[in-house]
Amino acid sequence: MNPQNEAGQVAHLLRRFGLGASEAEVDYYGRDGYLGAVDRLLGYQDLDSGVEVDPTAFAARNGAVNFRVMQALWYMRLIGTRKPLEERLTVFWHHHFATSGQKVDNAFVMEAHVRTLREHATGKFPRLLEAVSKDPAMLYWLDNQENVAGSPNENFAREVMELFTLGIGHYTEEDVKEAARAFTGWTYGPAGRAPRRSASDPPRKSDRFLFWARSHDNGRKTVLGESGRFDGDDVLRILGSKRQTALHLVAKVWDWFVYPDPEPKLVDRLAGQFIDSGLDVSVLLRAIMTSSEFLSEKAFRAVVKNPVDFTISTVRQLGLGERLMEGVLAAAQSAERDENGVNRALLRTLPPLFSVANACEAMGMDLMFPADVNGWKNGAAWITSSTVIERSKWADRLFGVSQASPRLQGAARPAMASVQAYPLFENDPSPKGAVRAIVSLFDAQPKPGDVPILEQAAEAAAQGAPRGAVTPQTANGIARSVARLVFASPEFQFA
Repeated sequence: MNPQNEAGQVAHLLRRFGLGASEAEVDYYGRDGYLGAVDRLLGYQDLDSGVEVDPTAFAARNGAVNFRVMQALWYMRLIGTRKPLEERLTVFWHHHFATSGQKVDNAFVMEAHVRTLREHATGKFPRLLEAVSKDPAMLYWLDNQENVAGSPNENFAREVMELFTLGIGHYTEEDVKEAARAFTGWTYGPAGRAPRRSASDPPRKSDRFLFWARSHDNGRKTVLGESGRFDGDDVLRILGSKRQTALHLVAKVWDWFVYPDPEPKLVDRLAGQFIDSGLDVSVLLRAIMTSSEFLSEKAFRAVVKNPVDFTISTVRQLGLGERLMEGVLAAAQSAERDENGVNRALLRTLPPLFSVANACEAMGMDLMFPADVNGWKNGAAWITSSTVIERSKWADRLFGVSQASPRLQGAARPAMASVQAYPLFENDPSPKGAVRAIVSLFDAQPKPGDVPILEQAAEAAAQGAPRGAVTPQTANGIARSVARLVFASPEFQFA
């Protein structure tokens, strides 16, 4: 769509801050114009997401939920949510506060961490920072349960400055040491009780944040030029008050959502508005969405789609979310159980979600398992010779034959319920019509010279059908052939 007209601007907004610009979503969000779309996207708080599923429904008899099942439920939210900005921001904050199930190996603890990110996604950043800093997954991930008076552990204190607030080069080693003293005694355990017996004990589902006064250093500290008998809350307050924190966050948000390397004057201007709002994320987002820079030619199709954006947008454009949710809700009523007490009917609803998870991991982005404490490398780093192949193969997962899923032992089912392509082509069941349908459905922008190549692929896949028509028997092969080329094209990599 043309970025100079309002429909094109709404599509641009949804590609960046939604979960893709399907034709239905462009119509829905854009019915009151571009500013109305901004209001509707940001004003999601009172909406029902439509994807609330209790993870304990997937639990075995011992109460445990397989980690990959928990991950699949997040993908289900992404596919089916009616609040796309909420999930889009949850993924961004997961990148920002990168915490991994590689170490935090309790699925419920990681799910609670992600829920914290979601609940504060567009609120005031200081509240999000405090909630994440007191989250058992984060405390364990960065070893703060080992941070005690007389033997401070500096890991969390360093990362909260370097990654979460100020950025590299805006604090000293002495600031880290003093902040670590302030965070002594921050740990986790059963609510209202003592911490776990051993500092190496990972958090459990029932654990909550604990301030253990016996382990806290009550002495005076000096952090970023301020002195006092600080605790962790005081340090977070100091960090949140620094202009550098606003600058760091604005630049990171802009880089993720708009285009790389934002101009310093632009960052400074937005940081001023962000600070005036008390670091209200929704205010920052609105300022970005309504800025002339966001609506400029420079910003249009300028961000490389990360794997979640790439896969989720296409699944949503196919309208699979509602079907998946209906299947899950129906299966939740089943009494069918396996030898471990797991609901078999529910497990049979998950292969499409495992397929998305498999594809995202192959493309370099495994939700709940970020690459390292820095999150994922963004932008051009998503595109390599191997990941481009995986992006092309996504067409086979969508429209191909059933595959076995290796992701959950004992639940090998088709990894993706093959999408029936023929209904997509019924209005014009010809190779050229199929190409037009695929290009329109997936919000693609092929070069004029590429369209004949797509049509040739469709015609080749239709060979054998009467007069080369698209039939229910040839539709999926045609969809695969055309979508492979679309998904691998340079233009399709950009949102």
